[in-house]
Amino acid sequence: MARYDAGKAEADVVVIGSGLGGLCCAGLLARYGKDVIVLESHDLPGGAAHSFEIKDYKFDSGPSLFSGFQSRGLQANPLAQVLDALGESIPCAKYDSWMVYVPEGEFLSRIGPTEFFKDLEMYAGPDAVLEWRKLLDAILPLSAAAMALPPLSIRGDLGVLSTAGAKYALSLLKSFAQMGPKGALGATKLLRPFSEVVNSLGLKDPFIRNWIDLLSFLLAGVKSDGVLSAEMIYMFAEWYKPGCSLEYPIGGSGAVVDALVRGLKKFGGQIYLKSHVDNIVIENGRAVGVKLRSGQFVRAKNAVVSNASMWDTLKLLPKEAVPKSYEERVENTKQCESFMHLHLGFDAKGIPEDLGIHHIVVNDWNRGVDADQNVVLISVPSVLSPDLAPPGKHVLHAYTPGTEPFQLWEGLDRKSAQYKQLKAERSEVMWKAVERSLGPGFSRDKCEVKLVGTPLTHQRFLRRNRGTYGPAIEAGKDSFPGHPTPIPQLYCCGDSTFPGIGVPAVAASGAIVANSLVSVSQHYELLDAVGI
Repeated sequence: MARYDAGKAEADVVVIGSGLGGLCCAGLLARYGKDVIVLESHDLPGGAAHSFEIKDYKFDSGPSLFSGFQSRGLQANPLAQVLDALGESIPCAKYDSWMVYVPEGEFLSRIGPTEFFKDLEMYAGPDAVLEWRKLLDAILPLSAAAMALPPLSIRGDLGVLSTAGAKYALSLLKSFAQMGPKGALGATKLLRPFSEVVNSLGLKDPFIRNWIDLLSFLLAGVKSDGVLSAEMIYMFAEWYKPGCSLEYPIGGSGAVVDALVRGLKKFGGQIYLKSHVDNIVIENGRAVGVKLRSGQFVRAKNAVVSNASMWDTLKLLPKEAVPKSYEERVENTKQCESFMHLHLGFDAKGIPEDLGIHHIVVNDWNRGVDADQNVVLISVPSVLSPDLAPPGKHVLHAYTPGTEPFQLWEGLDRKSAQYKQLKAERSEVMWKAVERSLGPGFSRDKCEVKLVGTPLTHQRFLRRNRGTYGPAIEAGKDSFPGHPTPIPQLYCCGDSTFPGIGVPAVAASGAIVANSLVSVSQHYELLDAVGI
C-alpha cells in the first residue's frame, strides 16, 4: 500500500482513516460499485486494530477479544456480515474461557449457560447463582428482539423504513410474540441503561453487580448505568447461550484488517498509507474533498466520510463552516480516559503449557472498574496463534482499559527523564498483573521485547484526541451522534457515532454510512446477496 503521491485526483467517496469502521464503510461502498479512496495517516492500516511487528514478534495494538466471526444470517456479528458481503473469511481458533483474578479469588471463567454457575457457587455463593440465573432467564429471551434487526439493514435516511422496517417486520413481530407480554414489556428497555434491567430484577449480590459493571465497561467504556441494554443483551446472547464460543483470528487483529483491505481492493477500492489529511475542504457549504499535508487536493464527488473521532474531525474543518451548536456539542461531549500498554516478547520456557489467552485482573471492587490502575487486561494470543511469535516464544499485550488519566501526561516531553520515570511508575501495575498471571517462570528481565505505551503513545500513533478510548456517552442521559453532520456530504463513522464503542459497533457504523450513500434498491440487492 503506497503513499498518496500520484493517486487519482478524485473519487466518488473519500474516507479519512482506516480503522475498522472506515474499512467496513469503504469496502461496502466499493462492493456497491462506488469509486472509493481511503487515506490513512499511519504507515499501517487498521487504526486502533492495527498490528505491528518487532524482532519477528507480531503484536495486536488494540482489541483482542472477538466473537461471532463464524456466525451467519440475521443474528450475525456486524463485522461478520460485512466480511461476508466482501466475500472474505478469517480462520479462527475457538475457545471458551479466560482467567479472572479478583479480590474473591482466582478462577477460570467459562462462557456458556452452565459453566459460570460453578464459578459463582465457589467464589460468590448460592445467592449469586440464583441472581445470575434470574438475569439470564430474563434477558436471553430479549436477545431475539435485540438481534431481529441486522445492523447491515440500517441506513441513515427514510429508506430504512423499507430496508429494515418492512423487510424484517415479521421477524420482529415473531420475536415479540415468542417473549409474551412480560418479555415484550422488557423489550421496551432495550434503549435504556442496562442498570434499569438489573434493578428491576432486584439483583443485589455484590459480586453479580460488580461482574455486570466489569462486562459493561469492557464492552462500552461505561458501567452498567451508562451502557445500552441492547448492547449488553447482544453480548449476553453471544457469550451465554448454548453452543457459544469466543474466537481469536489466526494472525491476530491484523488478519481482520488484512481481510477488509483485500475486500476493498477486490471491488476496486484504493487505500493509501502515510497520507495525512490536513483538512476537509468546504465549498458552498458542502464537503467536496480533502487537502493532504503534502498539499494535494483529492476531490470527493459524492461524500467525505471521516473515521476520525468527533474531536479530531472537528479539527479538520474550517471554523467558519461549522455550526456553533455542533461545535459546542462535540466540545462538551465527555471523553473516556486513555490507556497504558505493555507489549512483551519472551521465551515460553517455564511458562505453563496450559496458559490461556486472556487474563483479567481486578485489584479492588470498591474503587470501581473504571478507576485508574485498578483493572488490567492481558492477552497472550500466541497460545492460539503460534505464528505471532518465533518458535518457542510468546507475545503478550497488557493494558489498562480506558482508565489512564491523560492529564497526568499532558505536555510532557517524551524524551525527558520525567516522562521515562512516569512510564516506569504507571506501568508497574501491568507488570505485576502479568507476573501474577504467568507465574514464577516468567521474568521481566528476560523479555526480548519490552514496549511501554502511554496516553501520549496512543495519541501519537492513533491520532486520537487526548489518546481517548472514545466518547463516554451514558445511555439514558445522552445518545451517540448519528452519521450525517450539519455539513452536507460530510459523514462520520466509528466509535464517535451510533451505536458506539467496540468492534461490532464500529463495523455497524461503517455499514450504516455506506448503505446511506446508495439507493434502496442497491441496498436490498446486497441484503439478498448475503442471505439476510
